[in-house]
Amino acid sequence: MSGLGGFIREQRDQAQMSVRQLAKAAEVSNPYLSQVERGLRKPSAEILGRIAQGLRISAETLYVRAGILAQREGDDVVTTAIASDATLTERQRSTLLQIYAAFQSENQAQVTPREDAKS
Repeated sequence: MSGLGGFIREQRDQAQMSVRQLAKAAEVSNPYLSQVERGLRKPSAEILGRIAQGLRISAETLYVRAGILAQREGDDVVTTAIASDATLTERQRSTLLQIYAAFQSENQAQVTPREDAKS
């Protein structure tokens, strides 16, 4: 989990935020955030979403780093738009991204046999 914590620390440093500032923005305690950054705690999807919001990055980015979601294929514009839509809850974003990935997989499965038949 130190990979996720290190990534969060890097993003916080790039945003020029202290642990205290990010903890306040994410509505988590200083010690908890510090433990996440050091790889001592595994945050829930909800906490990751709040940390992402505090860092102003896509929650999906943290979900992928944490192993909650697989890396998405497809149009980055679509996935970024879904992941950054502030009118949706984290659960709704995650569900839409999963549906989008399922459609992509289904379409890829339909394309692959046809291409094989042409060969």
